[in-house]
Amino acid sequence: MYRILVVDDEEKIRALIRKYAEFEGHKITEAENGMQAVELCRKDPGAFDIIIMDVMMPELDGFSAAAEIKKTCQAPVLMLSARGEEYDKIHGFELGADDYVVKPFSPKELMLRINAIMNRVRPSIAQPRQTESFGGLTVDLGARTVSVDGQRVELSPKEYDLLTYLMKNKGLALTREQLLTNVWGYDFYGDDRTLDTHIKLLRKRLGPYSGFIVTLRGVGYRFEAPDV
Repeated sequence: MYRILVVDDEEKIRALIRKYAEFEGHKITEAENGMQAVELCRKDPGAFDIIIMDVMMPELDGFSAAAEIKKTCQAPVLMLSARGEEYDKIHGFELGADDYVVKPFSPKELMLRINAIMNRVRPSIAQPRQTESFGGLTVDLGARTVSVDGQRVELSPKEYDLLTYLMKNKGLALTREQLLTNVWGYDFYGDDRTLDTHIKLLRKRLGPYSGFIVTLRGVGYRFEAPDV
């Protein structure tokens, strides 16, 4: 059972999500706009396991609300929007969104995406700490942290999962289908530019080590880095 905050100014959308989420046993809290969502999260930062946030809303838009919520709340954020342009997706991911769903959407797919996000961000029990280093890039698999030349780099949960999957398969050519299936955790369909968007953001976060992620035209990507 997940505690889900649904933020959307359209009552029909909130009702649709509530119907499917409650059927699966989840607890739903609703907010009509971004300001209400921010206030709920400020009041109790640990009240929600995941937040579903619409982008276009009155008073405070979803992007601004998500950025404000991330200051105090660690719950993953799934963005909803009728706008599917790459710029909007990149902007959402840069703010720390964990997924981006374009309206109209399938409620069943939305539930699968929620489960996939929660399966990734839920901490593993008694997971031993293990550190992997490639030059100045250090990944602490136990703490789920990444450092570049000794400085902590903030990655979204999905960016982290993408990096570690590439890293664990170092030197192997990974197809787009392999990456989408193993990182996103469900049979992906729709706009596969989501992968390219995350790769672009991940390279930006890695700075001088962005070249470790190599593009294989017509195939996918490969992680190439020196062992230390």
